[in-house]
Amino acid sequence: QVQLVESGGGLVQPGGSLRLSCAASGLTFIHYAMAWFRQTPGKEREFVSAVSWSGGTTYYSDSVKGRFGVSRDNGMSTVYLQMSSLTPDDTAVYYCAAAKHFKDFDIPNREQADWYDYWGQGTQVTVSP
Repeated sequence: QVQLVESGGGLVQPGGSLRLSCAASGLTFIHYAMAWFRQTPGKEREFVSAVSWSGGTTYYSDSVKGRFGVSRDNGMSTVYLQMSSLTPDDTAVYYCAAAKHFKDFDIPNREQADWYDYWGQGTQVTVSP
């Protein structure tokens, strides 16, 4: 049984930082590209970031580029999202997702939520004074 378990969310002040983690089990982690999405009530799930199986290729949405960093530890089967310079617009439930994908230099469908095979339950991030 595949499980993706996010952690690290919480309440943070504007300008602050958080690091999210997503621990995977039940799958061969290095066979999967990993991604982070976020969602607010009434809106569709929004792509945030993706990382190839080796960690060598990363992608970011324009809204987080330069502020967020994605990484993975294949030995620990965990993907991370380091978030800094947070604003209230970053408030959302953050989800990690896994897609079986062996190419290391490109993730062409990275922004399509329905391309991913597995999803975590999400972790709430609230940015507020």
